[in-house]
Amino acid sequence: MALKLEDKKVIVAEVNEAAGNALSAVIADYRGMEVGDLTVLREKARAGKVYLRVVRNTLAKRAVVGTSFECLNDALVGPTLLGFSMEEPSAAAKLFKDASKGNEHLEVRALAIGGQLLPASALDAMAKLPTKDEAIAMLMSVMQAPVAKLARTLNEVPSKLVRTLAAVGEAKKAG
Repeated sequence: MALKLEDKKVIVAEVNEAAGNALSAVIADYRGMEVGDLTVLREKARAGKVYLRVVRNTLAKRAVVGTSFECLNDALVGPTLLGFSMEEPSAAAKLFKDASKGNEHLEVRALAIGGQLLPASALDAMAKLPTKDEAIAMLMSVMQAPVAKLARTLNEVPSKLVRTLAAVGEAKKAG
């Protein structure tokens, strides 16, 4: 069924808004996937704050104009499933990685983050990126380590003095 011009404009505006607010994007070929598998993928995408949409390539190319995802134009060939990470940069990559494990028909074609096009082979690296909370926790542990070591070092001086005084006291009692 052919889309009317107004419908196309709505789709382009919706995808453009998602691309403008997204942190990263993943493009995949979904040819051969069953409807039930796509439904499960969409449910997981909603839960993971990933904007997922099947879009015609001509409309997708118009939608990414003026965003940091213009680099995806060359990868927009064939049936296209777009995934935009809205809150965590690695969310879409994790979603597509998990989905491709259970479905050989889902083939990731390209990724983009920060205006840079990445090959499909970078999916694993991008999926391993920590979430915001994990990154903050790692940073805090790195920042806390020197302070904790300084506190232990400063605590060692009085402890050593107390042990020395106890040894001198014991020596005087014995002698």
